[in-house]
Amino acid sequence: MTDTAKKRQSAPHENRPEHKVTRWLGPVLSLALIIGSFFVLRAQLADVTLADVADGFHKASFGQLGRAIGFTLLSYIFLAGYDSLAMRQLGIKISSATVIFASFTSYAISFTLGFPLLTAGTVRYRIYSASGVSSSKVMSLTLIAGMTFILGMAVVVGVGLMWQAEAISAINQATAHINQLAGMAVLSGILVYLVWAAAKRRHVKIKQFLIELPTLGVSLGQLALGAADVCAASAVLYVLLPEGHGIAFETFAAVYAFGCILGVVSNVPGGIGVLESTMLGAFSAVAKPDLIGALLLFRLCYYLGPFVLGVCSLGMYEIVMRLSRRRAGVAGHAPEGDQS
Repeated sequence: MTDTAKKRQSAPHENRPEHKVTRWLGPVLSLALIIGSFFVLRAQLADVTLADVADGFHKASFGQLGRAIGFTLLSYIFLAGYDSLAMRQLGIKISSATVIFASFTSYAISFTLGFPLLTAGTVRYRIYSASGVSSSKVMSLTLIAGMTFILGMAVVVGVGLMWQAEAISAINQATAHINQLAGMAVLSGILVYLVWAAAKRRHVKIKQFLIELPTLGVSLGQLALGAADVCAASAVLYVLLPEGHGIAFETFAAVYAFGCILGVVSNVPGGIGVLESTMLGAFSAVAKPDLIGALLLFRLCYYLGPFVLGVCSLGMYEIVMRLSRRRAGVAGHAPEGDQS
């Protein structure tokens, strides 16, 4: 069969209109999750005053802030590994400095603005295209990096449910046995994915882009790197909690990862409101003003600080690139000017 015949044969399937239910299901579920989180957060904060929040905010010591900044830096280092893994899969070779810069700015901006495929993909393209990376490769890279993030959170949630089943029972009101079964289901799903990925090369099509999914070796690297990143990110908030909270880090990390998953599903920038309602509902033993103060500091350390730095860095990059192009243009016309 010729290529033209194959295209004709596949055209009806590719151009088949999306069903109305499928098209609206995602936005409706996201909206429902956002509204539900708003009401949960409102109920949790009903008896909390601004003075209480300010007091909880100022309770954090310089040592806690230093550790939080350190874990934030560690998390963003792991995030740079997401891009490195994706490049290994796609056969792209770029300097480490470019990868670190592109990764940091794309995540710092997309974490705050939301819609990572659009925001992170756009930032990555602005930087990686200067090194000759095509738009399709950038799309593939962004998708693979996003998969690393999801896989890491799934691993932490699954292990947390298995390892800290009784502790999580006090949070979700399910029995330890149910939590263990849920953890087994999550980890089994990951195992099924790994077997599926190992069987042969897999591809997905997003609009006009044909994207190759990670191989087994890259997928295993994604699991380890993603889990390490989620643990580092959750540690940023964990070290900001008041002393004597009595919460095991394994339990905390699992709940944090679950809150992040809800934030991703909701498409709320930074999961704001969704993560807060999850943490407030899960850790009622911690005084609400103290927990809210820790959450505010977490937002400053992990989201707002990197966002400001990322935007400034990207602005400086654009200025430098424009000046370089202008100088190159002037140098290119120099011989003609000399002759005249």
